[in-house]
Amino acid sequence: MDYLKSALPSQIMSERGSNLVVINPGSANIRIGLASQDTPFNIPHCIAHYTKQVPKRNVQDQMLNSQVTTAQHMERENAYDVIASLLKIPFLDEEPSGNSFPRKMGRVDGYNPHTNRKDSALTWTNVYEEVTSSSSLSVLEATNKEETSVSLDTKDSTDLKEIGTSNKKFREFICGEEALRISPTEPYCLCRPIRRGHLNISQHYPMQQVLEDLRAIWDWILIEKLHIPRNERNMYSAILVMPETFDNREIKEILSVVLQELCFGSAVVHQEGLAAVFGNGLSTACVVNIGAQVTSLICIEDGAALPSTARTLTFGGEDISRGLLWTQRHHQTYPQIRTDMLTKPIDLLMLNQLKESFCEIREGQLDAVAVVHSYEDKAAPGSHRTRLTALNVPPMGLFYPMLFVPDVYPPPPRTWFSDYEDMLEDTWHIDFSRRSDMSDTFYPNVNGGLPMWESYPVYSTKPKKEENLGLAEAITNCILSTGRIDIQRKLFCSIQLTGGVALTNGLVPAVEERVLHAIPSNEAIDTVEVIQSRSNPTFVSWKGGAILGVLDLGRDAWINREDWIQNGVHVGSNRKYKDSYYLQAQAMCYINS
Repeated sequence: MDYLKSALPSQIMSERGSNLVVINPGSANIRIGLASQDTPFNIPHCIAHYTKQVPKRNVQDQMLNSQVTTAQHMERENAYDVIASLLKIPFLDEEPSGNSFPRKMGRVDGYNPHTNRKDSALTWTNVYEEVTSSSSLSVLEATNKEETSVSLDTKDSTDLKEIGTSNKKFREFICGEEALRISPTEPYCLCRPIRRGHLNISQHYPMQQVLEDLRAIWDWILIEKLHIPRNERNMYSAILVMPETFDNREIKEILSVVLQELCFGSAVVHQEGLAAVFGNGLSTACVVNIGAQVTSLICIEDGAALPSTARTLTFGGEDISRGLLWTQRHHQTYPQIRTDMLTKPIDLLMLNQLKESFCEIREGQLDAVAVVHSYEDKAAPGSHRTRLTALNVPPMGLFYPMLFVPDVYPPPPRTWFSDYEDMLEDTWHIDFSRRSDMSDTFYPNVNGGLPMWESYPVYSTKPKKEENLGLAEAITNCILSTGRIDIQRKLFCSIQLTGGVALTNGLVPAVEERVLHAIPSNEAIDTVEVIQSRSNPTFVSWKGGAILGVLDLGRDAWINREDWIQNGVHVGSNRKYKDSYYLQAQAMCYINS
C-alpha cells in the first residue's frame, strides 16, 4: 500500500498491466489491448471463411429479414416529420423554399471540424497468400498419400490457383476490416459471432460455430496485433469487460473460450457499465452506452451496479447509418449507385464514414458536399461528389426510434434457453429467481426497445408498451426506477455517454434537453447534466477495465485456468466471484459442470 501511495498512476499501469489483456467485445467491434497501453485496438468483430461451395449469400447473418412493411414505412415518415418540426426544417415531402444550394451549409468541401474525415476510397482485400514452391510440393505429396483426408489444412491447401503455374492460394480465413472489404465475387462467407448484444446463434449459425469463430478472431488478434503466441499465454491474464446485454450462459461460454481455447492463465469478468464509470474516475453515474447495434443503460451508485435499472435498446450507430441512406435516397441526393449494407459490408463501412464525418444534431437545414464511393465487384472504386441533405435527422432517430426499421432475426434453438444455472449471487438482496417462461434470461428486468428475437414464443407475454422507447425516455425510466429521490437527483446530474455514437456533435445538449422534458411533472427534479468524458468515449469502458484489473491486488475475483477446466468454482466455496474491495459489481459464482 505504501508503494501505491508513492508510485505514479502511469508507473503502476506500466508495471502491472504488461501481462493483462483487456477484452471488451461488442457486436460490431472488439476493443482489445494490454492494460499498459493508452488505447486498445478497435477491430471489426467478424471473420470471413473460404468456402468451396458457392454461398447463397456472402454474409451469413442468420438470413435476417430487413423488409420494410407498409406500416413501418408510414411510421418512419411520421417520425421524420416530428423530427423536422423540432429541427425547424422542411417536412419529408416539402421542398425547401427556393431549393437554393447553400442553406446553412458547412464548408463547401463538407469539412466538419468535430470529426476526422475519411474521404479516401477503401480497397478490395487481397484474398490470396503466397505459397513457396517447396510448400506446394509438400502439399501435393500429402494430397497423393491421403486423398480422403478430412483435415482442413490439407483440404484447403490443395485449393491452389492453377497449381503448377501459380503459387497463390486462397486464405483459409480473414478477420477484421479486411474481412469487410472482400469482393462479393470471391468465395468467402462473412460471419459475425455477436449480433445486437448477444451471441449470434440460430438454426443457420450453430453455437459451436459461433464460439469457434469467436476463438479464431481473438486468437488472430492476440498473435497478429498483440504478438502473444499461444505457448506464452499462460503467463497472461484476461480481463473481460462484458456488456450488460450478455446472458449468464453466454458469459460462461466466453469464459471457457478464454481459459480453455485461448489458454490464458486466469481471467476475471467486469461489467461494461461499471468499467465505464471507473474509466472516467467516477463512483456514481447513469451509464448510457450507445454502441453500433445496441444501446444499454445501467445506474451505478458508489461503485456498485444496480441491476434493476438495466435497460436495453436494440439500435445504435449502424441504424443511424441506415437512416442516413434512407434519408438521402428519399430526397434523391444519393448517387445512382447500388448500395447494399446487408450483403456488401464495404458499403456499411463507407456509410459509417459519412455518418461520422457529417451527421450532427442542430437546428436548421444541414447540408454538406461529400464524396461517395461505389464498390462494384472487383472494379476499382468509383467516386461520386454529391450534396447530402438533412444530415441532422438520422442521429435524432435515437430519440424517435420509429425512424429506424429494425432487423428481424430468427431465434436460436429452444434448447439454448434450457440452461438453468443461476450465476448471479444475491449481493444486492434482490430476488433473481428464474421465471418459468425464461423470458428474462436474455433480457433481465424489462427492456425498452425491440428484443432481438421479438417473434419468439418465449417473449409472447412481454408488455408491448415498452416497444420503440426513445433514448430520453429510457434514461428517465432507468433513473426513476431507483425509487429514491436523493440518488435520482444525483444520477440525473451524472449521465455518462459512452460508445462511438457519443462523439456525435450536438448529442450532449440534445440528451440534456430531452431528458429534462421526459421527467414527469410530479417529480421534484429540475436539473439534468451529461458529464463530459475525460477520454475517448469509444474506449472508456476498456480503460476502466484496465484500471480495475491493475488495482485488483488480492485477485480474489480471478478464476484460474486449472480451476475452471478441472472442477470449476462451486457455490458455497471460498472462490466466489467478487470484485476487489467494496465494488460489489456483478458478483458471480460459477459452476462448470
